[in-house]
Amino acid sequence: MSTTQAVPSQRLPLSRERVLGCAVDLADESGIAALTIRSLAQSMGTKPMSLYYYVANKDEILDGIVDIVFGEIELPSPAGDWREEMQRRAHAMRAALRRHPWAVGLLESRSSPGPATLRHHEATLGTLRAAGFSIQMTAHAYALLDSYIYGFALQEAALPFNSRDTAAEITAPIVERFSTGKYPRMMEIAAEHVLKPGYDFGDEFDFGLDLILDGLSRSIPGDGGDKERHPGECEQIDGHQ
Repeated sequence: MSTTQAVPSQRLPLSRERVLGCAVDLADESGIAALTIRSLAQSMGTKPMSLYYYVANKDEILDGIVDIVFGEIELPSPAGDWREEMQRRAHAMRAALRRHPWAVGLLESRSSPGPATLRHHEATLGTLRAAGFSIQMTAHAYALLDSYIYGFALQEAALPFNSRDTAAEITAPIVERFSTGKYPRMMEIAAEHVLKPGYDFGDEFDFGLDLILDGLSRSIPGDGGDKERHPGECEQIDGHQ
């Protein structure tokens, strides 16, 4: 009998953190539709029943991985300049969504948010309130900012090019169709903007974000902006409505 015995392979012990971390990896690699208890167990080299000790069902997995994404985003600080904090938050969220494109449609969908999710919302609301926004305008600002960030991330993920100076090569066949003269404005934008050296669609993010922040700043009382108006209010000028 040989004195050499096979050494069993070392397998990392299961834990809730490892299960959720592997779920994020699987979603990143194959998309959220590919994430099931069975596929997750297979990717971890274990049986589906083994995972139920750590997560009750797929909904709990989704709650957990959404919380992981929120945990990657640095919290805004109510003590900082609100505009700088919202810019930093927006860029951090965009970066997280580029790492995890599947999360765009999930971040606001969970009915059982985790601690990182709740901390993120609380810090964002606190930063806007500390800036002087009313309760109503804080709600408006939060909804507007997230709609823009999520929408931009969704559009960016769908583009056939994803880095600087790659648009020209990808869009060349499309631009050829503009040469007939039927689409002069599209040809103009392509030639004078999109196909210019250094073009990156991602640069549009700051342009839109600045417009939103400029508009929001006007609703902060005492900040040089207009007084916030509510539906149903109207001004009287020289006694006329």
